[in-house]
Amino acid sequence: MGAGSDSNTSGPDSLAGAVLYVVIGLAIASYGGYDYIQQTEAVRDSVQVNATVTERSIETDRGTSSNPGLEYEPAVEFEYTYNGTQYTGTQVYPAEIEQNYQTRSGAESAVENYEQGGETTAYVEPDEPNDAFLKNKTSNAPIIAIGIGGIFALLSTISAVRKI
Repeated sequence: MGAGSDSNTSGPDSLAGAVLYVVIGLAIASYGGYDYIQQTEAVRDSVQVNATVTERSIETDRGTSSNPGLEYEPAVEFEYTYNGTQYTGTQVYPAEIEQNYQTRSGAESAVENYEQGGETTAYVEPDEPNDAFLKNKTSNAPIIAIGIGGIFALLSTISAVRKI
């Protein structure tokens, strides 16, 4: 950009704005860390239950202006019974942060073993029986949130130091 350009690509205009961005980045990274711990505990503590797949689809997200492009999210709805109570679940992985894929085929492969009307195994954390999931393993979505939040916080910190 030329010296007369009106565009500011060097970060927030004030120290307070830079500090706010640092806090936002740390919050994103912290939530990712919290979600990673939660899903790790869910995988460790879960018990198997029989489930019936009631719906399977691939949802399309068109992205945002800062992150354009298509992303695909596998969606599976299933019914299961735990301790005599019937529940409906929708989580493929135990993470709250949903796993998205860059290609439709990637999302389809994540749910290819779950046919509508078919029987499958779901996993239930005994303390949270209404939050069952289908894949008893961690997803990388919380790790990505930690990385994005950390990079955002780091760059904002650099911007804040430059404002001092």
